[in-house]
Amino acid sequence: MSMARTLRKLVLGVILDLDGTLLNTDGIVNDILKVHLVKYGKQWDAGNAHRIVGKTPLEAAAAVVEDYELPMSPDVFLAELNPIFSEQWCNIKAQPGANRLINHLRGHGVPMALASNSPLENVETKIFYHQGWKESFSAIIGGDEVTNGKPSPDIFLEAARRLNIDPSSCLVIEDSLPGITAGKAAGMNVVAVPSIPKQSHLYTSADEVINSLLDLQLEKWSLPAFQDWVEGTLPINPWHIGGPVIKGFGRGSKVLGIPTANISTEGYLDLLSEHPSGVYLGWAGLPTRGVFKMVMSIGWNPYFNNAEKTIEPWLLHDFTEDFYGEELHLVIVGYIRPEANFPSLESLVAKIYEDREIAERALDLPQYSKYKDDPYLTSLSPSNN
Repeated sequence: MSMARTLRKLVLGVILDLDGTLLNTDGIVNDILKVHLVKYGKQWDAGNAHRIVGKTPLEAAAAVVEDYELPMSPDVFLAELNPIFSEQWCNIKAQPGANRLINHLRGHGVPMALASNSPLENVETKIFYHQGWKESFSAIIGGDEVTNGKPSPDIFLEAARRLNIDPSSCLVIEDSLPGITAGKAAGMNVVAVPSIPKQSHLYTSADEVINSLLDLQLEKWSLPAFQDWVEGTLPINPWHIGGPVIKGFGRGSKVLGIPTANISTEGYLDLLSEHPSGVYLGWAGLPTRGVFKMVMSIGWNPYFNNAEKTIEPWLLHDFTEDFYGEELHLVIVGYIRPEANFPSLESLVAKIYEDREIAERALDLPQYSKYKDDPYLTSLSPSNN
């Protein structure tokens, strides 16, 4: 989508949503509802998460009470849940790219506001556990400080007022449809980072839709560009995953001519849910064979109802035999690009080979090559962190 059409003024300030945008709140919400609804003989369906994302706590409670025909009012249900949620706020992780974004904007003196449908006390409790966040925002507004929560523009207009910036010079970053509607109603530029998989087609009212905060290009909004990309890759905090190599769908070798090694994601679903779908690079260890360069895709498996991701590592080495059943350990150290749709098989294959070239080159850089010696790669016992 052309930015020229939507960018009316230089962006002078950034207004950020909290839950789903900066914090991975959805995982905790799903876990709590899954356990709590059992008390009423109901089974929480994560596919229904879109019904509560971006709503005020009371609206979300009302949606759950209605959907699951619970024998109580939304107020009573919310009162039951609040103490359970309060115990969990300390466990909510920052979304990938959230600390990077906050530190970058603060470092460049870009005014920031935090605008959330959650009550101010909840917002302050949640960000308390993330070092440097509270001091980074010139204004923090909770949903209980305005008459109407999102999708009403009230909260964003109040944020612009406190920043003393014209609404048309503000950039909103949001993960939910109510938040995007609110940002546009406030006359602001809006970037959407959908927190619910495979829903980006619903976000057409946003000025730009991106896969994750890692893909944010601030220069499109006349803001200082990130300077941390290296040779077409973005260094990330390394993470580990491993398991026996299993038979996949056969698409890699048979359809694409690219032999990927599939490993079972059992036991790693929470870890995978924390990382955006896309293409990554790193090191792969087969304890009986050695350590190899690796490029890997994380993506949604259509056989599962938006709930599970698969990973497909491609070990950049010519093996003469397969290694089904062998233990494979991966250390993921950098990010290349978001998952994308391709018009043809040829264009997909060409892009995968381009990813391979980027990974091959980048993994020779000292900041990546040092991880080749990570003991996890050659350990015989499966574990992760």
